[in-house]
Amino acid sequence: MPPRGRTPREPGVSDVPVPLPFPQPVALRAEDVRGRIAFHAAATEAARAARDRLVARYGEVPPEQAAAIVALGGDGGMLETQHRWLGHNIPVYGMNCGSVGFLMNEYREERLEERLAEAQAAVLHPLRMRAATEIGGIAEALAINEVSLLRETRQAAKVRILVDGKVRLPELICDGVLVATPAGSTAYNLSAHGPIVPLGANLMPLTPISAFRPRRWRGALLPGEAAVVFEILEAEKRPVAAVADYTEVRDVRRVEVREDRSIALTLLFDPDHGLSERIIAEQFTV
Repeated sequence: MPPRGRTPREPGVSDVPVPLPFPQPVALRAEDVRGRIAFHAAATEAARAARDRLVARYGEVPPEQAAAIVALGGDGGMLETQHRWLGHNIPVYGMNCGSVGFLMNEYREERLEERLAEAQAAVLHPLRMRAATEIGGIAEALAINEVSLLRETRQAAKVRILVDGKVRLPELICDGVLVATPAGSTAYNLSAHGPIVPLGANLMPLTPISAFRPRRWRGALLPGEAAVVFEILEAEKRPVAAVADYTEVRDVRRVEVREDRSIALTLLFDPDHGLSERIIAEQFTV
């Protein structure tokens, strides 16, 4: 029998915790938020100036003591905030002070405490990457947006793809390939012509990057519980790097990716944020 709370090892997949049900976010009340807001600004003049104004108006506490963190910037600032406080499950409410704000709310200084209390929560889970290198090393990292494999030289990468221990694509010749979270589906995945996935969907886009063969393969939508393994073919001749958001591991031979449901991320959105409309509209943008 496997240890309690763990599943037997699947072929080609490391032993991982049993996926847990989505945690239910605690509803915030205005009185709970008042005096318990932390702010995190992106490294831009506009975001820092906005932070100074908001701190002067609402005060500030350390993130560890906060009922919510307000991220100021664009989607990159949201990603940075989530990584910094990964594992604390402190709700993050983004306000757009950047150029790209797909996951951000409109910037307004009025009624911030009430907006936090009225916000709707979306719970996400990061991807855990486990990469084995040519020299026998093992590296692990978490990704909130995506895990991507990229060729290191002029030579195209050759990759075998397994899903839940079964070979689904014996050989993909490409510049790279990625697995994204729903939150990350609007980032690199979208630029690589992958599908946008709603935040509440239990799906992961698997998207090739400049595929040469099979030329017509456009990727796949996988269940959120799926375990994806990439095996690098001709690794010495065609070196490949694996990247989990900010963490890069070079010269990999094998990369495992799956959702880590032991870690929860809570994003807060205004009720009139219109994320569903943005998702639909983005898919018709030409």
